[in-house]
Amino acid sequence: MVKVKATDAGVQAVGPGTASAVVAAEGWVAGESEHELPRAAVDAVGGAAESLRLPPGLLRLRRLDSETEREPTAPAEGTVQLPDAPHLLRVEGAAVVFVRFDGPATLTDAGGAPTVSFADSRRVTIGVGDRSERPETVTVPRTPEGVATALSVMPAGHLTTTPDRSLPEMRALPPRIEFGSEVDVPESVAARRPEASVTLELPASLDYLVPASSLAHYLGADVRVADETNPTLRTPTLEREFDPNPGYQAGVARVLRRVFFFDCLVRGAGPNGRDVAEADLLDEVGLDAAALYRADAGDRLEAYLDAPFDDISSRLPGWHLAMYVAPTYEHIRTLPYLLQNVPNVFLPEAKPLGTDERLSRSLDDFYRVGPPHDGGNRADTGDVPDVNPVKPVLGAGRVHGWLADGVPIDVFKSIPQAYEHRARYPEDPQSLSVVAVLNDKRMIDEYTDATEIYESGPAGLDIETTVKKRTTRAELAEVFESNHDLVHYIGHCDESGLRCVDGNLAVDDIEESNVEAFFLNACGSYYEGLELVEKGSVAGAVTFDKVLDSHAARVGTTFVRLLINGFSLERALALARRRIIMGKDYTVVGDGTHLLTEPGIPAPAVATIDANDDGTFRLKYDTNSPRIAGGTYAPPFPEDERSHLLGTSQRTDLTDDDLADFLERTDVPVIYDGDIHWSGDLYRELTS
Repeated sequence: MVKVKATDAGVQAVGPGTASAVVAAEGWVAGESEHELPRAAVDAVGGAAESLRLPPGLLRLRRLDSETEREPTAPAEGTVQLPDAPHLLRVEGAAVVFVRFDGPATLTDAGGAPTVSFADSRRVTIGVGDRSERPETVTVPRTPEGVATALSVMPAGHLTTTPDRSLPEMRALPPRIEFGSEVDVPESVAARRPEASVTLELPASLDYLVPASSLAHYLGADVRVADETNPTLRTPTLEREFDPNPGYQAGVARVLRRVFFFDCLVRGAGPNGRDVAEADLLDEVGLDAAALYRADAGDRLEAYLDAPFDDISSRLPGWHLAMYVAPTYEHIRTLPYLLQNVPNVFLPEAKPLGTDERLSRSLDDFYRVGPPHDGGNRADTGDVPDVNPVKPVLGAGRVHGWLADGVPIDVFKSIPQAYEHRARYPEDPQSLSVVAVLNDKRMIDEYTDATEIYESGPAGLDIETTVKKRTTRAELAEVFESNHDLVHYIGHCDESGLRCVDGNLAVDDIEESNVEAFFLNACGSYYEGLELVEKGSVAGAVTFDKVLDSHAARVGTTFVRLLINGFSLERALALARRRIIMGKDYTVVGDGTHLLTEPGIPAPAVATIDANDDGTFRLKYDTNSPRIAGGTYAPPFPEDERSHLLGTSQRTDLTDDDLADFLERTDVPVIYDGDIHWSGDLYRELTS
């Protein structure tokens, strides 16, 4: 659920995933809500302001004394003078923002991020609605032709056809897909689907339709299939043929990256005005941002394909997410859940993974961070379930997800149920319900450290922590069957399930899981975790094999701290498991992009600090998120006041005093001297 709160600068709405919005208010004075809002508003605040700048989105303006509704657009209308009358503004972005006010007022930049200005301070009520409810469903035949029809209507989730579609808040969830005997596209979906100026013609095979899904969705393309045809991208004046499989997939990914990032650079010429430092690169490739912003998708595509993108590609972010999706009709139904995040979509391919190679891959990550400070063996846990990971063949992406058979290493393993279950957990970003379960007193160190982390969580986040020790099977089953945001199990697991004082609990024996996310920090918990996702959870961290107590504690405490500070499950575990020598024994099952909390910033960052030869320090500041591609951030460097694209890394050199200042005023994980620290902890360590 989306919640709204007043801040010193206006109003902030925060909700699930990318459902966040800020209304900047000049001269803001908080007060009571004096106006009635539509029932779709789930939360609201009142106050007074001289002007309001709303987030970008699809704008609807209603004059309440005449019931006249319009959709003003810029730059055609530019500035609109609103009369002395009651008005309601509705802006549909990732969150739906309502503003109720009385005129007269001036509305400007209506096509992008609208601003409402008053002659003097005016009472307003600002509310927020939730876009997280499931959208409409399109029904198509269970054929390649039916899938092509479904992919063609997925762009109905876009809130704009301009380059602003590269903004995460301008990409809403596409319609769901179901299969039936006839095509059925709801009128509301058809009305929102913009006219296509791009066509993708593909062979009549899921092997071609699945990898094309993300590109087709982002371009707003009309997808057509035909027998014995070559995969081809067309506009009225352009034809670009792809290689056949397997090279086809990489070719599609390259076009998607080119189009997406050119949109990110061009969009600063529009009314949203969200220019980024990387937009300077347009001069090197000879593109006119203002002209391209006004062009339709087909004309922009032609210009982008003609431009020398390779000249600037290395200075743009690496791709944020790659999904490996088996080409089945079951997974076609899952595609709408993935497309909002603009992933690369590849067909899954894997090779056997030998024991030596698994150790080698762990050591590679481990030695990038450094050796642990202590050891200690986990007690004998009995036989753990046999898990035989495979080595995926990976394409372009910083985070990788596997929606296919097999047990992959280095990627999160997902299943369709994980995405369907997300709608079961309306998120309240102001609070978390956490249960810490300690079923072996020898692991008290991890338990103690983890509960301290929960109890002293980030500012503004209320964490209700429940402690369970030495549970029975019935008690542990009740924990999983009750509603919680996170369950952190610390104990043992073997072929019979999770160990309790009266035996083992097999997850297969519980009715359902009502736990949003989990961490089964126990030996060989992979299959139990996968079963939790099948029974109702969204995602969780698990292990493939036996792990040392000290290693489990090190991973566990780091993982949960990252998780409650806004890192996705996959990114949190990828960082945490680098602290131990056998980090590849940990993995994520379910939707690894899932966020347990909203970070309150575009994406949480990681700082890396290395010593220079001259006694100064080199700081790399890296932001990345698999959920909000196209977002921006401002690095906390005084000399760099411009915004940058999410996924880029910024670097600077610091003196001792500069480093201390950075650590004191930031709240980020820091890789320093071979280990992962939190900035505040490292500041106290270095200055004590």
